[in-house]
Amino acid sequence: MRSFASIVVVLLLLCSGIGLALEESPVVQLSFVRDGAVVSTQTLGQLRAACAERTLEIGKDPYYGVTKRFRVCPLREVLAQGFGDDAALAGESLLLRALDGYTRQAEADQLLGPGAYLAFADADRLARGEQGFDPIDRRQVDPAPFYLVWERPEQWDAHAWPWPYQLATVEIASFEERHPHTVPTGAETGSPTARGYGLFQRECAHCHAINGEGGKVGPELNVPRNITEYRPEAQLREFIRNPESFRYTSMPAHQHLTELDLDALLSYLARMAELKHDPGPLEGDS
Repeated sequence: MRSFASIVVVLLLLCSGIGLALEESPVVQLSFVRDGAVVSTQTLGQLRAACAERTLEIGKDPYYGVTKRFRVCPLREVLAQGFGDDAALAGESLLLRALDGYTRQAEADQLLGPGAYLAFADADRLARGEQGFDPIDRRQVDPAPFYLVWERPEQWDAHAWPWPYQLATVEIASFEERHPHTVPTGAETGSPTARGYGLFQRECAHCHAINGEGGKVGPELNVPRNITEYRPEAQLREFIRNPESFRYTSMPAHQHLTELDLDALLSYLARMAELKHDPGPLEGDS
């Protein structure tokens, strides 16, 4: 039987080897963008050296659906390392961009608050001597290079709190600034159309584009034909609420949206049918 000391040595060597492999991988890096220009690109090794990394347990991960443990860095420290000063981010809007085209807007004040962490490895896999992450979500994709996770139970709602995986870029910019052709020009402040635009940004734009601008995971919603031009309103309402009643999909249900929310969202989509700006087929369209 191996002695306790020899087992400890083996475990230390194993963990050391895993850490070096993660740090040396050229793929494991995160870019930080301001005013359309890259401020810095940080490797995993640089981020780990600058942060107080730890193992974090999530009681019920919203995408895995089970308890998960990750090796993480506090997100506030990551943002400070990437942008040079986290205090300068106060009041800013950020766009979180993933490798698969998913784009999530979040307010810096939310991301700088307690509970936000950047996961760079699956702690349970590391304990088994394996690297990386278990496959995630219905598509069973690799969440690397980074997965934004939240510690507190009230933060486990992926509708209200951003949980992007495959995170590759953090950009300081408002959604409207980076996606001007999604704006419902002429909509009065407080109108259903304007409110629907806010809902589109919060609920839909992570995966869907309008006029070629927004997320790239799901289908384009406005060009060449707006979705309200070929789908009946009642069907759209039902699909938004419970897409899996139509087909197996990674699109989440939106049972939390009220009838007034759906009224506003459909008002926005109908308005954009009048404001088409067709960039033509984009890379990855099928």
